[in-house]
Amino acid sequence: MSTAKVGEIDLATGLAAYLGEAWKTHVAVSDLSMTTAGARRHNIVFAAAADGEVRRLVATIVPDGETMLNSIEAEAGVRAVAEAAGVAVPHVHLSREDGALVGGPLMISDFVAGETVPRRVLRLVAERGNGELVAHQLGASLALLHGIDPAATGLSLRTLEVPGPATEAALASLAAAVDELALARPVLALGLRWLERHLPPAPPGPTIVHTDVRNGNLIVGDDGLRAVLDWEGALASGDPMQDVAWPALRMWRFREDGKEIGGFAGRAPYVAGYEAAGGTFDEERFEWWKVEGTLRWAVGLATQAMAFLDGRVPSIVMAASGRRISELEWDLLMLIRPAPTASKTSPSGSVAPGV
Repeated sequence: MSTAKVGEIDLATGLAAYLGEAWKTHVAVSDLSMTTAGARRHNIVFAAAADGEVRRLVATIVPDGETMLNSIEAEAGVRAVAEAAGVAVPHVHLSREDGALVGGPLMISDFVAGETVPRRVLRLVAERGNGELVAHQLGASLALLHGIDPAATGLSLRTLEVPGPATEAALASLAAAVDELALARPVLALGLRWLERHLPPAPPGPTIVHTDVRNGNLIVGDDGLRAVLDWEGALASGDPMQDVAWPALRMWRFREDGKEIGGFAGRAPYVAGYEAAGGTFDEERFEWWKVEGTLRWAVGLATQAMAFLDGRVPSIVMAASGRRISELEWDLLMLIRPAPTASKTSPSGSVAPGV
């Protein structure tokens, strides 16, 4: 859908004014297309002509009054730092908190061509045979991000809600969330006990983490990974294995369950890319964060479903969230089940597939 307005705001005029100020030249904006129009953010692709050159850009606008995990300046800042470190990320041209001309804080970055819809990504990598390449590149990008010294960036990113190691903070917040659920969920309580019993050692030092790297937040093309998107939830200090484990959850494989990383590759090329770029892979913490992420997503779905049931958010999306809780509970049970032995196999000799 092509549009030049959100409500009564003329986006073309506002974007041209902000870019002209940043680039110190006259800018003409045209060909606006709203790619997403959610309640929290608008992503608008457009053409910007300046000094005889036309660039394809993307404006990310957060409507005034919407809650943000990080300020738009901090989000743009971490993307710039990541880009400088070699992470695949769209270049940011400007960011500003006072985006009155476009309806809220905004960030403008390069448009990167490629597939972002998960099933289209999986079709593309199947056609091109480059799934392992994408996994290797993704692992390398995460390692480069995790190699950045947070103290040297000067960024004001969000921090952990609970002081202490990232694993302990995650466990504390999950325990509180499970306790607040309106209905008892024995599987989630069991998963929480597993996390408590298997709490791994703290990571060696503070690390910037993205927190939502997965199939669906990537741009993929014929040549592999082109960009990592959605940096709004970045943390100033976390466990790098949280990032490494998140794209390995079954829910991001989109029915390609045999390929652990995003449905497009197994673990080996992903870990190889991570280690080749300087990362240190820790399998114990990786497996712990897979369980934590599955439990956290299940709790989130249960919370969304209850928001619909008690009338706070009359949205079909919230209602549908409740249907997936059992799926996540199954994933959780498969992750924490004891290792199969010969005596525990089925009569046919098979065992339940892992996740």
